[in-house]
Amino acid sequence: MARRDLRAAGARTRSGVRAAGTHARDLGVRARRAAGPLSRAGAWIGRHISPLGWIVLVGALGGLVLGRRYGWDELVVGGATLAALLVISIILTLGRSTYRVELDLADHRIVVGERAVGRLQVTNVGRARTLPARIVLPVGAGQADVDLPSLASEAEFEEVFAVAGARRSVLTVGPVRSVRGDALGLVRRQVMWTEPEHLYVHPRTVSLGTARTGVLRDLEGEATRVVSDHDMSFHALREYVPGDDRRSIHWRSSARLGRLMVRQFEDTRRTHTALGLVDTLADYRDEDEFELAVTVYASIGQQALREELEVTALTATRTLRSTTPPSFLDDCAGIELRDGEPDEAPVTQEIARTVPHASLALVVTGSSLDAPELRARAAHVPAGVRTVIVSVGEDHELTLQTRNLLTVATLGSAKDLPRLMRRLVAA
Repeated sequence: MARRDLRAAGARTRSGVRAAGTHARDLGVRARRAAGPLSRAGAWIGRHISPLGWIVLVGALGGLVLGRRYGWDELVVGGATLAALLVISIILTLGRSTYRVELDLADHRIVVGERAVGRLQVTNVGRARTLPARIVLPVGAGQADVDLPSLASEAEFEEVFAVAGARRSVLTVGPVRSVRGDALGLVRRQVMWTEPEHLYVHPRTVSLGTARTGVLRDLEGEATRVVSDHDMSFHALREYVPGDDRRSIHWRSSARLGRLMVRQFEDTRRTHTALGLVDTLADYRDEDEFELAVTVYASIGQQALREELEVTALTATRTLRSTTPPSFLDDCAGIELRDGEPDEAPVTQEIARTVPHASLALVVTGSSLDAPELRARAAHVPAGVRTVIVSVGEDHELTLQTRNLLTVATLGSAKDLPRLMRRLVAA
């Protein structure tokens, strides 16, 4: 009997433990279910209350607590007033925004000095009337604010805007946000409706006419001053040296002269232009001079691509897209000056590393360096590549100095660029 009583007591104890465990789990589930809305409410408050709203919340809590503790009715009234303001602000932001927002730019590419026109259309796709709100349209570093009125179901609101391309840049337009909240700005609820779009403000360019921008102008290549033993353009004969290819022996001349003579050829290359732009601040006197350099650089690259030449465009730190003129000018719009010494990472070193097979290396730089320093930079270009360095400056005259395969030119205005290119082609 005693054993059965002990077993029965143990069973009751285990069942009691299981029941207690089940009850504890039920309490935990109910606690988590109750904590869910509280955590979501806390997350909502953390996202939408502005810094001023947090100050008001702290002031309300402080006024209520301190006023009740020390019996200061004024503090209690002030805290209650602040709390009421905060509650009203939260109520004004409740509810869903039932908008369909469309952002349309008439053109994603403009030139410095032009204006890009865009259209912003907001439609209420819900069944109920919406409350007034504010539409924020970021444009570059600034933003445009549009007051959106209350809209009935299926009602539309349209706003036409213009973006001025005051300087060369890549502007990010959007994303469009709707902002709902109180007049004091205690609580703000922002919703993003569109993806950001890019507006490219291209540099001004100069038309170079029909003059070729490359030195090697034939599709099949043109003879250079480099002599080789195997090519298409015959240059001269020379005496046979042990090790020469016997297929190059010119037998008629060998029979007439009584000694073996072999053919020599002028090396030919397909046109490949390497365009380099120096982008270090120390190489230019001011930003206006750098903008002139970008104009020269973009004009030459655009003309070369229009003539379907093979082009590699780069700076000391990046390689630009050079497949089509629009994509090339898009990348030119984003070139910026960087800090650095004049002799730090010259672009000619990058040309030698990236495009050693180029037929022409053309580098645009500022007026900080003189001719000997520019020639020293050109020493990085591989031997046999014709190199042209264009130094721009408002006080420069149009000059051209050629020594072997190196040409150093100075340019004072973009208007003289077509004349410079014609002289380069004729050289």
